[in-house]
Amino acid sequence: MRRLLRFIGHRLYTTWSTFWFVLPFFVTYPLQLILARQPRWHRHLHTINRIWSTSAVWMWGMPVTVVHKKPLPDNQPCVYVSNHSSYIDIPVLFKVLPGFLNIVGKSSLAKTPLWGPIFGKTYITVNRESAVSRGRSMVQARKSLEEGRSVILFPEGTISKKPAEEMAPFKDGAFQLAIAAGVPIVPITMPLNHRFMPDVGGIRVRYTPLRVVVHEPIPTQGLTQADAEELKNRVFAIIASEFIPEAAGLPEPTPYYRPKQKEKAAALPTGEEASQDNRKSTLHVPNS
Repeated sequence: MRRLLRFIGHRLYTTWSTFWFVLPFFVTYPLQLILARQPRWHRHLHTINRIWSTSAVWMWGMPVTVVHKKPLPDNQPCVYVSNHSSYIDIPVLFKVLPGFLNIVGKSSLAKTPLWGPIFGKTYITVNRESAVSRGRSMVQARKSLEEGRSVILFPEGTISKKPAEEMAPFKDGAFQLAIAAGVPIVPITMPLNHRFMPDVGGIRVRYTPLRVVVHEPIPTQGLTQADAEELKNRVFAIIASEFIPEAAGLPEPTPYYRPKQKEKAAALPTGEEASQDNRKSTLHVPNS
């Protein structure tokens, strides 16, 4: 009975969470299509995305603890860099971080049905396998910072294979960008997102209180591109310092509930006995 109740509970919570993530998008979709047409309207579109993210997280019923090590700079754009562990990383960051944000996401996001074209017009996409695409995305990100719009990057480039345990090596782009633009770089740790919705090739949702640590901004004024490697290693260590060892690993799938079946082993020959029976059967079949 306990397995059955657990199975039903997980299915109901997954359905509830998916519904409240999808519903705000469909309600606002016509307005998002209109606002995506003109860059001067993108600020309002981002506000809708923030409301969408905030309402979804609220309806999931999960407490989100946000720790600010130091206040964020006033009236100055930043480069936010975070570990990448879950499908909900972007909504959580949209909920937590203030201001009109830009984000560098993989180009495949722009190909998802309905939301993809809106994302592609409003934010920055990059094909990490293409040097041309990477260069273009950094130019767009630099322009965004010059316009006063902070940028979010995931320096791992993809969701970690061992979230909250090991991060993939960081790529250089975020750190070169911050130095070139002379803006602070802000490390962010999200150590529990993968416990709520892991990257498992499907939808697996588990109720999990979340935690977001916004670390002290690191100034980059006076640094040169020769300092990018040291800055990258420093940020890597800062983000990893807030991982929670006991939260490592992905939540297990819910075992499908099956009532116990009666034992039938006694009636079924196995192994060597089955082979002997087959041989006997073959010997007793008359030739035709």
